[in-house]
Amino acid sequence: MSQAETAPAAPAFAAQPQYAAGNVARLAIAQALAGANSTVVYATGAIVGNTLAPDKALATLPISIFVVGMAACTLPAGAIARRHGRRAAFLTGTMCGVLVGLLAALAVVLGSFWLFCAATFFGGAYAAVVLSFRFAAADCVPAEKRPRALSLVMAGGVFAGVIGPQLVTHTMDLWLPHLFAATFLAQAGVAALCALILIGVRLPMPTAEEMDGGRPLAVIARQPRFVIAVICGVVSYLLMNFLMTAAPLAMRLCGLSQEAANLGLQWHVIAMYAPSFFTGRLITRFGAPRVVAAGLALTGAAALAGLLGQDVAHFWRSLILLGLGWNFSFVGASSLVLECHRPEERTRVQSLNDFIVFGTMALGSFASGGLLTAYGWDTVLWVSFGPLALAVAALIGGAASRRNAART
Repeated sequence: MSQAETAPAAPAFAAQPQYAAGNVARLAIAQALAGANSTVVYATGAIVGNTLAPDKALATLPISIFVVGMAACTLPAGAIARRHGRRAAFLTGTMCGVLVGLLAALAVVLGSFWLFCAATFFGGAYAAVVLSFRFAAADCVPAEKRPRALSLVMAGGVFAGVIGPQLVTHTMDLWLPHLFAATFLAQAGVAALCALILIGVRLPMPTAEEMDGGRPLAVIARQPRFVIAVICGVVSYLLMNFLMTAAPLAMRLCGLSQEAANLGLQWHVIAMYAPSFFTGRLITRFGAPRVVAAGLALTGAAALAGLLGQDVAHFWRSLILLGLGWNFSFVGASSLVLECHRPEERTRVQSLNDFIVFGTMALGSFASGGLLTAYGWDTVLWVSFGPLALAVAALIGGAASRRNAART
């Protein structure tokens, strides 16, 4: 089948620019607000877990449960979008965002580790829905503008990088002795505000073809470009989560302050999303595979920076490089996914991609806490080079296949 036959056409809804511009703006604002959910969980999860867990080896389990929630809820969220429209899926996600804040605050007050784990599961469900904002934005515009629309929505995460850590810093001591209880209540309020923004999003309802049509997923998943997109998406998100899960606790174990950990995460999240203002243009100019390769190189640099020392500057430098690497590799991989489906297949294929990415990422999240407590931060960093080598090999193999196809 030729590329012209498989390339997705722009939805008819994209022909209404007044809606397209408003949708992208609202989705970018919602990304900024909703992204604070993940930042709050990553900033507090291992620390609250270390305080409440019956065994210190379980300290990072709440963050791992968060990732499990992302994986478990990706396909159901896609099914809701396919049957009832994307906005219904978005509002269901923000309900989970309110719930995570309320349950987490209650868990801290009651001192219940397992209730806190349940809360972070709903946080993962919220995060899974939030990551579909990027694909919704791409659905709103013509095909040639999709990488830019996708990256502009991701750019909203820059503000999440400020909102989340500052929310933690300014609220964590407001309900003593219940550290972070007020933070989680504030996070629930931010999720409710996000729902109000999303109510105004105007997206087309699913067509009959989208509900029931399209090729079997097995056929789509065998496309070499889809396989490469999934591998690169998995590795970029796996390593970002693998290192970011362990970093706040590693900083505490090294005797560094919570404020230093909060600021490190703030700059990490800003680095994750700030390049999105121009990542779309880079993809259009140089192609998604080259942008992904640059991201993987930056991720490798992040691990090397962390291996050079364990003071505040080393942690911050590593987290910033990690954020930059994630942006290039994940946004680039997401752009590759957009080239692998027809319009009526988009929600199924996008949900499958995210399910594989988040499901694999959960394994890394579970592993990072045990590696950190048993072997230390340096071991966590060294292990990250294995998945990086796999992603680089996939990109090289894909490039070789394209050159061979061009010569025949």
